Amino acid sequence: MNVPGLDAPEDAWYDDDAGPVVRPYTMTRGRTQPIRGQFDLISLVVARPATQPLPAQLSPEQLEILKRCRRPLSVAEIAAELDLPLGTVRVLLGDLLDAGLIETHEPLVLAESPSEELLEAVLAGLRAL
Repeated sequence: MNVPGLDAPEDAWYDDDAGPVVRPYTMTRGRTQPIRGQFDLISLVVARPATQPLPAQLSPEQLEILKRCRRPLSVAEIAAELDLPLGTVRVLLGDLLDAGLIETHEPLVLAESPSEELLEAVLAGLRAL
């Protein structure tokens, strides 16, 4: 079957400007959930100092994550900087967390709403201004 514009199978997966196209699911070997971790959008990720050589099986994307996360970055920033889907980044981060190569710092969650007394004290302080 001949499809116009796609004479050879290689043409379907290659663009002269963009280079070879790699589908996100190939980066994660078809996985859609991370092995470990929840990775909220605002969770901070930081690379742990390397005490031994990095595993040979790390993907180029995982190596780039480790390079960029020398300073804390949120999961959303990592996805944006690498121009990868959030789900793909979460799976890659799960592998890095499982290998002990990154640390995550989850955002603080308020366990309960502030008390009425606290809200009244804030209101009184604002009125005093």
